[in-house]
Amino acid sequence: QVQLVESGGGLVQPGGSLRLSCVASGSGFSTFVMGWYRQAPGNQRELVARISSGGLTNYADSVKGRFTISRDNAKNTVYLQMNSLKPEDTAVYYCNLGGGWFSSLPGRSWGQGTQVTVSS
Repeated sequence: QVQLVESGGGLVQPGGSLRLSCVASGSGFSTFVMGWYRQAPGNQRELVARISSGGLTNYADSVKGRFTISRDNAKNTVYLQMNSLKPEDTAVYYCNLGGGWFSSLPGRSWGQGTQVTVSS
């Protein structure tokens, strides 16, 4: 059973930056699509960014140009660098492993989530 542990969330002012990290246990990390999703109160969970095993990336339109997803396969870790944060980025951010690249469906493995709050 894969475990995903996120970290790096917190309170930041509008315009600020945060970097989220997600460490995966187990083997085979480099072969999986990794994704970051978020869920704000009253909203459905939505895709923020994904990265393929080969390093291809895609982003939600709302975060393009501000967020960057990356991975370090040697450390079994995926990152989400978030710049120019806005209040509407406030949500619980979840790491996901094993989604389909062409189907855009998430995998079955989720982290526990990390809260990101953007407020002055």
